Amino acid sequence: MAEVNLILVGVNHKTTPVEIREKLAFTTGKIEESVDRLFNFPDIVEHTILSTCNRVEIYARANCQDSAIKSIKQFICDFHEVSLVDLEDHFYSYSNAEAVEHLFRVSSSLDSMILGEAQILGQVKDAYCLAKDLRSTGLVLNQLFEKAFSIAKKVREETGIAERSVSISSAAVELAQKIFDDLENHTVMLVGTGEMAELAAKHLISYGVKTVYVTSRTYDRAASLARTLNGSALDFVAFKGELHRADIVISSTSASSFIIKKEMVEKAIRDRKNKPMFFIDIAVPRDIEPDINHLENVYLYDIDDLHVVVSANIKEREKEAENAMNLISQEVTKFNNWVGSLDAVPTIVEIRKKADNIRKQELEKSLKKIPHLSEDDKYLLRQMTSSIINKILHKPTIKLKKKTQSEDGHIYLKAIRHLFHLDD
Repeated sequence: MAEVNLILVGVNHKTTPVEIREKLAFTTGKIEESVDRLFNFPDIVEHTILSTCNRVEIYARANCQDSAIKSIKQFICDFHEVSLVDLEDHFYSYSNAEAVEHLFRVSSSLDSMILGEAQILGQVKDAYCLAKDLRSTGLVLNQLFEKAFSIAKKVREETGIAERSVSISSAAVELAQKIFDDLENHTVMLVGTGEMAELAAKHLISYGVKTVYVTSRTYDRAASLARTLNGSALDFVAFKGELHRADIVISSTSASSFIIKKEMVEKAIRDRKNKPMFFIDIAVPRDIEPDINHLENVYLYDIDDLHVVVSANIKEREKEAENAMNLISQEVTKFNNWVGSLDAVPTIVEIRKKADNIRKQELEKSLKKIPHLSEDDKYLLRQMTSSIINKILHKPTIKLKKKTQSEDGHIYLKAIRHLFHLDD
């Protein structure tokens, strides 16, 4: 009986620092080069290489698990010209149900650095499509990856794993939405050109913010970022007089003292006729005087406030991850049952072949004892005996297929093979 041995060998952000992961990364060109080399290992039947900034993993169907795992580890090291001795402790490997569960977790972003992120699913799909194009996958891996994609979709639809913001920039957007409901046609002002401020602005723009002002002590930097965001640059001295134009202010300078003070905001609120203003201070030291939070219709969040929001959202995602794992566990069982049903096929073929050989032998013995029969009569006897065999085996084979799809199917299959002496 042919066994379906699924294996996984890899490194990721949990086991291996980035300076090692980057040495092991496979570009598209390197993956294409790897296909034939992997097939040179006789134990590897199918394979797919997944390579991202956070992981390098090879999924494979193998003739012999242990041998294939060793071969893949050696291949990765040889291909990238690094020592296996140095990397052995960084590698992890899984087989069969554990390998299946791992891929389902990866595709559903349960194994990502940021729980619930959406990027990994696209990366897994790209890896699989490339493998298919290169003809390095077959029946089992095709089914495995297609199932992983449907499970990832199910996890997103039936759990809140992807809900709630888990980055500083997206948390800022989440808070802004609570204040303004709809962000369309609102105005944002960036004070400073820090990376997080830029990311927050891009998030806000994606949610409908139309007007962006950028100011910085260095006007050229402000102008450059403004062009990137399709906004307008403001002189750093003059921006204070334009503060009232902004619904949302994001500050991220490297100043040693407060840039935006209470009296400035008081004037801005008067000029806005008390329309709400939302301030995000992601500078350390802080740019915005904390006392502005006491003003009516003024909302101020600093970096610690945003971290609190992010931490709370991460905890909510972790709760949803438990629901996601319940879904994945069910699907792992279903996939293993499908794999089990594959094992039944060669067994059924062997049983039928054995029964038919016995039928032929006994029939030919009997025909020799009745030589007067015509060829038509002999044909009818052959058809009849063949039909009897088919009818006898029909229900048992159906039962066998169903039974091998159950949790203890492998035990049932082993017993059947023993009863029929198929492995003698």
